[in-house]
Amino acid sequence: MTKDLTKGAMFPAIIRFTIPLILGNLLQLTYNAIDGIVVGRYVGREALAAVGTGNPLVTLMILFLQGICLGAGILIGTLYGAKDYETLKLQISTAMTAGIGFSLALTAVVFAAAPMFLEILQVDTAISAEAAVYLRVIMCGLVFNFIYNFFASTLRAMGDSKSPLFFLGISAVVNVIGDLVFVIAFAMGTAGCAVSTVLSEALSCLLCWCYIRKNIPVMNLGKQWFRFDRRLLGQTIRYGFVSALQQSTVQIGKLSIQGTVNTMGVTATAAFAAINRIDDFAYIPEQNIGHAMTSVMAQNRGAGETKRIKEAFRAGMYIELVYGGITGILLLFLANPLMRLFTQDEMTVITGEQYLHLIAFMYMIPAVTNGVQGYFRGMGDLKITLWSSLINMGVRVAVCFFLVFGCKMGITALPWAYLAGWLAMMLYELPFLWRRLVK
Repeated sequence: MTKDLTKGAMFPAIIRFTIPLILGNLLQLTYNAIDGIVVGRYVGREALAAVGTGNPLVTLMILFLQGICLGAGILIGTLYGAKDYETLKLQISTAMTAGIGFSLALTAVVFAAAPMFLEILQVDTAISAEAAVYLRVIMCGLVFNFIYNFFASTLRAMGDSKSPLFFLGISAVVNVIGDLVFVIAFAMGTAGCAVSTVLSEALSCLLCWCYIRKNIPVMNLGKQWFRFDRRLLGQTIRYGFVSALQQSTVQIGKLSIQGTVNTMGVTATAAFAAINRIDDFAYIPEQNIGHAMTSVMAQNRGAGETKRIKEAFRAGMYIELVYGGITGILLLFLANPLMRLFTQDEMTVITGEQYLHLIAFMYMIPAVTNGVQGYFRGMGDLKITLWSSLINMGVRVAVCFFLVFGCKMGITALPWAYLAGWLAMMLYELPFLWRRLVK
């Protein structure tokens, strides 16, 4: 149920709010990883590489839509904290209508131009046809993905991070069952993996809708779902588009790096497909902690609770740093067994292990940057988060190209490029943060 985050002890509130976010993303990452495990073990290395090459582009689309949801969620959280429920309802209907239209248009573009996108990414011709099928099928679920993420973002903005987790858990179980049925029993290969994902996304969307109709009066809009306000749309676009760009910039960098990895051959591409899933398990919870900080701060900003905003920042940063340290230690010792979950090909395992051993030492830096990002989003200052992400992406890609093509470092160049991007991002953000916190 919804919760007023402008009252009560701050540290326990952030912990309680963050845990469902982390568990939700871990569930999502788990069924994405199972996609890779099932395809890699039961179809083959080429199929794993095909799914891996399509995933960064799909993730880019999803992150862009999630950015729109996040931007709208900041506005919704501020209105909820201010208890302006009439404007809140209009904000929800406006953002939902615009987001559905945009996600359908995006699906049509990618579906039509899938071979072109894969060619830009320099996908090996041995797997390009299979990658195109995977990409087209999985894009059919983009609108379901948006609707679920919008509902989840709205519920979180109103203090409810538990309900979206429950629905995601059910869809994760359905996705795993779907993988076993479509990929193994029906021998549909990568297409079966994509079909399973689309069906599970549609289910999570439906469950969320049914729950909201029954339990959340402020979101039970009926015919008011079709209301549309141009002024609020403009405000949503300003917040949502900037947030979407910020969410997407790192993924655009990943796409550029994916193109670089694809030039190294199928072994490196397959290893990178597994690495990305493992790396996401380590990194995305840091983003979740930042998102929890955003929700708490947005409500308190709407209520004018300046002191509680600073308390939320301190509590959130402590959680970020503890998590970053623990994650690095675990990844250092578990790199080999984690890679073997995806493939038994020895060269692929060794390649992935080299990458993971390097990046394990670096997770404390993005722990800091994600906490700072959460603060600025909650304060409504999205320009800083956008520019810092652009700097991160630009430095990361430039250093990657230099180390791979200039220094011939292979896949071990990637962790160093990521570190350079994170450090540049942190150096840009910290002066702005200092000026705000010492007021």
